Amino acid sequence: MTAPLRTGDPIVVNVALGARAYDIVIGRNLLASLGARIAALRPGCKVAIVTDETVARHHLAASEAALKAAGVACEAVTVPAGESSKSFRMLERVCDALLRARIERGDLVVALGGGVVGDLAGFAAVVTRRGVDYVQVPTSLLAQVDSSVGGKTAINSSHGKNLVGAFYQPVLVVADTALLDTLPPREFRAGYAEVAKYGLLGDSAFFAWLEANWRDVFAGGPAREHAIAVSCRAKAAIVARDERETGDRMLLNLGHTFGHAFEAAAGFSDRLLHGEAVALGMSLAFEFSARRGLLPKDDAARAIAHLAAAGLPTHVSDVPGGWPGVDGMMDLIAQDKKVSRGRLTFILARGIGRAFVERDVDAADVRAFMAEKLSAR
Repeated sequence: MTAPLRTGDPIVVNVALGARAYDIVIGRNLLASLGARIAALRPGCKVAIVTDETVARHHLAASEAALKAAGVACEAVTVPAGESSKSFRMLERVCDALLRARIERGDLVVALGGGVVGDLAGFAAVVTRRGVDYVQVPTSLLAQVDSSVGGKTAINSSHGKNLVGAFYQPVLVVADTALLDTLPPREFRAGYAEVAKYGLLGDSAFFAWLEANWRDVFAGGPAREHAIAVSCRAKAAIVARDERETGDRMLLNLGHTFGHAFEAAAGFSDRLLHGEAVALGMSLAFEFSARRGLLPKDDAARAIAHLAAAGLPTHVSDVPGGWPGVDGMMDLIAQDKKVSRGRLTFILARGIGRAFVERDVDAADVRAFMAEKLSAR
């Protein structure tokens, strides 16, 4: 990407969904404007902030102060940090808290946190009183470029990740890039996998820009905001074309079929963060594509080398600990949401920036590939 980097005014990306369109506002130090934005969007509303214990320590007080300064009454609902909070038990806890706080259909839920909080709070908003609107305030890089945009809400099941959920768009996304300054380096790296994904799936120029500028993205400043804005524009365009993932939106799952299987096998734990699983999954998807003769091996090597340079896992052996056998991994792959009538669907690639949906992939080919990767440890 050759667009000039800039500082100053927030960048606004619109998600064009007709009557359900909303803005993604991107920039530093936007949290202080949260109350004013909500008061203008929904005058007289009450707010329930759903957050986790870690984010609450860093950003809850500032969020509450911003709301109260704008005359917006608010209450907080706090859940434990980590993927384990995307559960039926925590969904019940959040819904009960929203009802106890007397959140009505004209009020708002604010999801203050990373992807776990956004998915959980969004799904709680879907089912409470048959639908309460919500605002995303993503506090991780992964959430700012991916999970806060597009209206996917979900919790996990023992059968796999995000298998219980609904499409439900937010009414506003406020992506304060200053909040990323408190992220542990590992969490930031994991989020970067989703940034690289946009280049790998559909924008070779952006991927080349990332190869040259990824260290500046990690350091912060205009390069970080530029990368986030490009990622959000890419996702907004795809969501506007295919809100409910029946066509083009499947491309956003590049790396996720393999990745979700490894994430589930790791017990949705800190052993393998979601973004790390996506990086591993994208590496496997590019290697599998090359194995099938779909793209040059040099393209696969280039994609894998960039992810590895950023400190992300690209080989099964990069993740400590053991894995189920090939039968167990194939069972997890078969639970992928893109499976149709038992037939496997993968997002593969014909080159950097040229991902496509491959339906009815031969399970025997996947099994042989997985057996090789698992044995390579």
